[in-house]
Amino acid sequence: MTANGPKGPKPSAAANGGSAPGVQSVERVIDLLEAMGDRDGEITLSELGAETGLPMPTIHRLLRTLSGRGYVRQLPSRRYTLGPRLIRLGESAGRRLGAGARPHLEELALELGETVNLAMIDRDMAVYVAQASSAYSMRMFTEVGRRVYCHCTGVGKMVLSQVPDQTVREIVARVGMPALTEASITDVDALLREMDRIRERGYAVDDGEQELGVRCFAVPVPGAPTPAAVSVSGPATRATYEFGEQAIPVLHDVAEQVSAELISAN
Repeated sequence: MTANGPKGPKPSAAANGGSAPGVQSVERVIDLLEAMGDRDGEITLSELGAETGLPMPTIHRLLRTLSGRGYVRQLPSRRYTLGPRLIRLGESAGRRLGAGARPHLEELALELGETVNLAMIDRDMAVYVAQASSAYSMRMFTEVGRRVYCHCTGVGKMVLSQVPDQTVREIVARVGMPALTEASITDVDALLREMDRIRERGYAVDDGEQELGVRCFAVPVPGAPTPAAVSVSGPATRATYEFGEQAIPVLHDVAEQVSAELISAN
């Protein structure tokens, strides 16, 4: 799932869990690639200009270099799309991020009996970077690499709670707050009140907000390089609030272990 951002300059790196500005040419290349990703990987030159605010000669020059290296390609329609070389990089990054955390997630899934996920914020969305599945035949399954809205998911709300309220407002202004179910939060002020509750109690709950009949409990990964969360989810008939009371302390313990892995990997 990918959300289309509005026209205009890209958000600051800090809003996406990044660092301070660095080498200008590198930042410009990243802006172009992210703009393509935000448009489902396909975009026109004029849209690239509007999204990034870069001059057309600069965009042409950078696209020639990226195309020559296989990171961008031009379609017969003359639109530009992400190139195949990015697949290898993405797979390598995903394996590296998830490799250290996966053993901890697998132990947790075995202990709790439900599916466990690790997710991080990425370009205003929550992206799943590792998963350990439940042994039940009826279980929750999310592909590693899938990006989901933050306002209606347990991991998403958990990562939003780790950034300032103004950043939350900016994120939802860019990607929107669609109602995926009748339980989804669709008002930014209501979402901010939910952020206050999450920060106070130390965990987030998705109670059928992304998918009816599914409940998810999520906790923060402390000290992670970018806002991250560990969650457990399952059918609401099994993932009851009583289940959550037992699961949350264990989730916090595993989140500490995952934090150590992510910090060492960074």
